[in-house]
Parts: sequence; structure tokens; C-alpha cells
Amino acid sequence: MSEKMVVVCNHSDTGSVMPSLIFASSGVALDYEVHMFFCPGGAQALVKGELEKIGTPKGLPNPVDLFNTIMDQGGKVVFCELAIENKGIDPQDLRDKRIVVQKVPPFLMDAEGAGMTFTF
Repeated sequence: MSEKMVVVCNHSDTGSVMPSLIFASSGVALDYEVHMFFCPGGAQALVKGELEKIGTPKGLPNPVDLFNTIMDQGGKVVFCELAIENKGIDPQDLRDKRIVVQKVPPFLMDAEGAGMTFTF
């Protein structure tokens, strides 16, 4: 069984999104079971076109490539259900159909036993 890792993104700014994606993509590259949670404050980053707006920050990888790596390598990305009303985001506007829309309690149950937790 692989190590379980949790990454929580609290803000949709580059300073929170990039480390969230870098840590999560590094985790899947190391064959960790990665669980990402985007709180309402970070939820906008999961809307189509938002990662493209970040571009490729100097010296950092491309955020779209990082996101795709996470999804393609089996990472679980959760969009907080509260963001639907709180931030007015329609789940149809999310960048990938594999993103799970979920409340916090089921996420916490999935994340239980994680050996590593990172919050940005």
C-alpha cells in the first residue's frame, strides 16, 4: 500500500495554487495516494481557463501540466461543494470531469490516516 498524502488549497492565487499542484504532482510521481481538496477560497483555480491565466511562472513548471499529471496518475481532486453557492461556481464549468464535488466530511474520511498533509 502506498503512502497517503493530503494537499489542501485555500486560495486561488498563484502563491497557493502553484505549491499545491507541485506538491501533489510530486506525490503522484512518488506513487503516493494523493488527495487534493480545494476549499471555497481556492475553488476558482479549478474552473476552466483559470490555470491558463497563471501561465508558466519563471522557474516553475506549467500549472496545466501539473494538474494533468495529477489527474492522469490517479490523484483525487476534490472541489468543495460549498463553493457552488459561496463562490457561484457551476460544477459544469470545472476544468475536468474527474474532479469530485464533495462536502468536507467524506473528504476527511477518504483522507484519514494520511502520513503527510500540506496546506497552502
